[in-house]
Amino acid sequence: MNAFERRIRTIIEAEGPLPLSRYMTLCLSDPHHGYYTTRDPLGVSGDFTTAPEISQMFGELIGLWCAEVWRAMSAAGGAARGAPQRLHLAELGPGRGTLMKDLLRAAKIVPDFLSAIDVHLVETSPVLAGRQRETLANAHPEISWHTRVEELPEGPLIVVANEFVDALPIDQFVKTQDGWRERRIGIVDGKLAFGLDPRPVPGIDESLPPRLRKAFVDSVLERRELGPVREIATRIAKAGGAALIVDYGHRRTTLAHTLQAVRAHEFADPLELPGEADLTSLVDFEALADSVKQQGARPWGPISQGVFLRRLGIEPRAERLKRDADAKTRADIDAALHRLVGEAPRQMGELFKAFAFTHPELPAPPGFDS
Repeated sequence: MNAFERRIRTIIEAEGPLPLSRYMTLCLSDPHHGYYTTRDPLGVSGDFTTAPEISQMFGELIGLWCAEVWRAMSAAGGAARGAPQRLHLAELGPGRGTLMKDLLRAAKIVPDFLSAIDVHLVETSPVLAGRQRETLANAHPEISWHTRVEELPEGPLIVVANEFVDALPIDQFVKTQDGWRERRIGIVDGKLAFGLDPRPVPGIDESLPPRLRKAFVDSVLERRELGPVREIATRIAKAGGAALIVDYGHRRTTLAHTLQAVRAHEFADPLELPGEADLTSLVDFEALADSVKQQGARPWGPISQGVFLRRLGIEPRAERLKRDADAKTRADIDAALHRLVGEAPRQMGELFKAFAFTHPELPAPPGFDS
């Protein structure tokens, strides 16, 4: 038992069993013990590796995606809140700043786009914000940091979020003989354990897609707190712009337990050593699209990451990078390409999805127009 578990036990003893979303928020965001607020979790020496850390190609293609969206906004004119003299480019959960660095470097081929933007990073971790400042030193003259999306300035907006939504807290509900009941975390036999609230939660069946309303007993429904995404969608619907979300998940709402903990690149018990493992769950892109539409934005996708990156030109980009490279570098580029676009069920190219939303009068963004 670590010191943070003792604190969580004190909260449970005072307040009763915790909703899963409260437990996740504590584990990930506590200012003194939270997983994201106290460490750099990325890379071989950390707990997981994200696409921008695998290859520069990922961030470069997203940089060109952003520049093309800006061009589309300019072409659309006032009907889609286009032609912005100033544009806010924001990244949610920017990791070490690698994606943004590669994005800005690639976007140099569209100098008017670079001149139009100021850059905003939404980051809750002081440790990672420090790494981002190092990575992005001299990358762009106007870079600001924020801890909440609500702090982003008003105006036209392009947002990028890679592996951000999967870490937003979820609640879980389990179908029982007497209805849906919320899964909570309490103390059983001296250990943190999952249990069910004794009170059924009304109205869940009616809120599900019709195909899921006759769920079997023991089915698990996950609902995510999408406040940051709704805030971005509301702003884009009002002021113009687009957002790109790349994350792992299901195209349609699925009744399944997908909460997972990762420590040192291995799966771990989510209730063991709280604050010392990454906690995530698969993104429900159907629910995400519904939420975006409710805020007045237009959703696009999802499509698989492999399809998205191929449509943006990752294979020609890989060939260009290999032209003057030595044999080892060429092999590394090929390995990175395969890792990013591989389409076997558990490979990133299929497991991860690309999803976008725009002002309702903008055309399909790059990658979503085929």
